[in-house]
Amino acid sequence: MNIFADFTQRVKNILQDLDLKDTNGVAPNLSRVVVEAPRDPAHGDLATNAAMVLAKSLGMKPRDLAEQLVAKLNADEDVTETTIAGPGFINMRVAPAVWHRVLTSVLEAGTRFGAQEKDNPRKVNVEYVSANPTGPMHVGHIRGAVVGDVLANLLEFAGDEVVKEYYINDAGSQIDTLARSAFLRYREALGEDIGEIPSGFYPGDYLVPVGALLKEEFGTSLKDKDENEWLPLVKERAIAAMLDLIREDLATLGVTHEVFYSEKTLHERSDANGSKIDHMLDTLRDKGLVYQGTLPPPKGQVPEDWEDREQTLFRASDFGDDTDRALKKSDGSYTYFAADVAYFQDKFERGFSETIYVLGADHSGYAKRLQAVGKAVSDGKTDVIVRFCQLVKLMRDGEPVKMSKRSGDFITLREVVDEVGPDPVRFMMLFRKNDAPLDFDFKKVTEQSKDNPVFYVQYGHARCRSVLRRAIEETSLESIDDTELTGADLALLDDSGELELFAKLAEWPKVVEASAETHEPHRIAFYLHELASSLQGQYNKGYDLPHLRFIQDGNLKLTLARLALVRAVSLVLASGLSILGVNAPEEMR
Repeated sequence: MNIFADFTQRVKNILQDLDLKDTNGVAPNLSRVVVEAPRDPAHGDLATNAAMVLAKSLGMKPRDLAEQLVAKLNADEDVTETTIAGPGFINMRVAPAVWHRVLTSVLEAGTRFGAQEKDNPRKVNVEYVSANPTGPMHVGHIRGAVVGDVLANLLEFAGDEVVKEYYINDAGSQIDTLARSAFLRYREALGEDIGEIPSGFYPGDYLVPVGALLKEEFGTSLKDKDENEWLPLVKERAIAAMLDLIREDLATLGVTHEVFYSEKTLHERSDANGSKIDHMLDTLRDKGLVYQGTLPPPKGQVPEDWEDREQTLFRASDFGDDTDRALKKSDGSYTYFAADVAYFQDKFERGFSETIYVLGADHSGYAKRLQAVGKAVSDGKTDVIVRFCQLVKLMRDGEPVKMSKRSGDFITLREVVDEVGPDPVRFMMLFRKNDAPLDFDFKKVTEQSKDNPVFYVQYGHARCRSVLRRAIEETSLESIDDTELTGADLALLDDSGELELFAKLAEWPKVVEASAETHEPHRIAFYLHELASSLQGQYNKGYDLPHLRFIQDGNLKLTLARLALVRAVSLVLASGLSILGVNAPEEMR
């Protein structure tokens, strides 16, 4: 049950019944009419902007329209009070029965409360992490991995069909460098003193096992081959080893991808028509979106692939980009951007109606070009969403954390997860908006205190479960089942803190909906912290006011009503934590 959607529809029904006409004599557009929770709970339970957004088109004063709406709302048996605030906002208080229906819906739906079922779900592709396969995941990948993974979980909970995808950058010069670095480790495995790793090579110890595997498979046979002979052999095995390492690293964080898509396959000739990049270029030519020309040098640092010569260009500026983009260089070779366009076209041809890219802050200039590609290739049929993740600064008790020895020059994802566990990492990566910088302090995220958000939320769930267990020990109840709790007399719950919990539970479906629509998974973490805070506040009241304790000795009816509330809170906390990929513990010590 989504009371905000329910009351939004009630307001729209009233407006339709009023048979209002705008200045052109037609019925007003009601799409902007919403019902939300007021910023200040003291103003009411619900608020609507209807009079404010419609009055001008109707040629009325907002307050005059609000008075007509209030007269109708007051006839609704679920509305106990209405007030007009300021120039025309309408605040409402609802009957207790509304909250009771919400709580009953939670108990009936369980952890699926707030989930959406769509008749025609969108097919959504979420691409995230997509690091070069040249080594283990490092701290710079953590935030994008979590944001992408949780965003995909959220969209699936909101009713979409979602594919989690990793794009393997396995066609660039960095892969040749990886192979040469692995070959050094191969020579080392054969007993050769390779000395200091040359500048420009990958120095981390993670390539030592790759060298040992090459020795095991090839013996000494590679050593005497020319580079053009051993390079493709070593490259293939080094990429496979790095992808295994990447999968293992991400798995420690609870991140798994359904598709690993190779950039190399875009360049390979699959049939007589050529490669997927060739296919893409033919498609854009047929649409008249490709021409031969030159580009002015970009401002700032000039990229390696820029040429002051005639090239094959894509009319990106026709679709909102800052400039047209080169697809093919003057020598006939394709640019990096050409692979990006072909990759999107492949996604479009796979039937995705929304493609999401979760990128690091260093790719901030990519949004316009990716969105231009989406509009051009799909004729506007596929939405392109780009989300950027700002850097994470690792701290230990306020001091910066030093570099890793294993990686050579960075801190690995696995080192972070091994030290604090996946739950604090996943939760804290979402406890700030993705485009805001984040300090991650190893000490603070493992503290068992109310100042540690992940502990506070998990403890809230564990406390709910503890209350339910104690109820069986301290009352005549032999078991507690949701069916029995659904029949509890919820009218007995009238304390302000209990009503606050009712209202907070009612927000969950709207939080899910809004988070999915805006692609902002951090809203889930914020909401869970607020819900846990409301629960802990009501629990703590019982220390000073015994009559507010969840378990009331000698009053089974009131106990059952409060247990129903506690159970509902536990279900929503578990549901939200599941979306975040964070454990909902039964107990915490």
